[in-house]
Amino acid sequence: MIEPPTDRPVRFGVVGTGGIAAAFTDDLRLLDDAEVVAVGSRSQQTADAFAAAHGVERAHGTYEGLLSDGEVDVVYVATPHPWHHPVAMQAIASGKALLVEKPFTMTGDEAQDIVDAARRARSFCMEAMWARFNPHLVRVREVVASGELGEVTTVLADHGQWFPRDRGSRLFAPELGGGALLDLGVYPVSFASMVLGTPTRVTARATSAFTGVDAQTSILLEHAGGGHAVLTCTLRAVSPTTAAVVGTEGRLEIDGPWYAPGGFTVTPRGGTPWRYEEPHDGVGLRHEAAEVVRCLRAGRAESDVMPLDETVAIMRTLDEVHRQTAADLHVD
Repeated sequence: MIEPPTDRPVRFGVVGTGGIAAAFTDDLRLLDDAEVVAVGSRSQQTADAFAAAHGVERAHGTYEGLLSDGEVDVVYVATPHPWHHPVAMQAIASGKALLVEKPFTMTGDEAQDIVDAARRARSFCMEAMWARFNPHLVRVREVVASGELGEVTTVLADHGQWFPRDRGSRLFAPELGGGALLDLGVYPVSFASMVLGTPTRVTARATSAFTGVDAQTSILLEHAGGGHAVLTCTLRAVSPTTAAVVGTEGRLEIDGPWYAPGGFTVTPRGGTPWRYEEPHDGVGLRHEAAEVVRCLRAGRAESDVMPLDETVAIMRTLDEVHRQTAADLHVD
């Protein structure tokens, strides 16, 4: 497994040149112990433009060029969803540590394939569910674990954004993993998993977009012990993008957008509410990179904050949602 020298920052190479890749690269400037040193794209022109815009040293006109770059310690996979699996598998074969954007893959089987390969190679691998590493969600986990909320009965989370009706958009393209669930719904599903674990039962319905992907999906997850998670995602409207953890002794309500750095309010049953909030620089993507660095410096092959088995379980939940909602989808 890669153990970077301690006398220099951990070097990231970014595969993909979309918006999330740009935000990640820019946010890493706020870390002292990590830097983006290379970018890989399917065209040299795109790679050169990204490198120039974001101050990246080297630009590769192929994914393979980035994966074979000897100056790269960690590959951050920020391609469209269908390429996550093949690029991740090539990165593992190249001896690189891995940070793979959410959704980790298109299916649970693909996720398990990557996890198995990474474990065989003793190579670090983690899903880039950036929300989980933001300071306010670290504090949310602490509050839930403390028992202050009592027994958790309900998790509520939504993620809704408005996108124009555009056949050329990746979000509406079935062949690119488009739809609300994989791009937006993975956030609420991961949040519910963080609080309640893997569900014992999944119930879901969807509304179709004009291309046959889901425009809106609603999910009810039932968990051992009786806890429920009620989750929604949509491409059709800007929702409150809030989240809550409700327990027998109180509730915790996260400001919107709940997945980005921000604050929350805890309201004890019959007690005095209190607030968590603190100043934050950047968009928050650097915290997942800091977790990669922490794990590599400690010689760990995976994160205990975003474990690989949980990533696979989340993808299995999304698989079941897809299975249940397939009949709801049609092409106009």
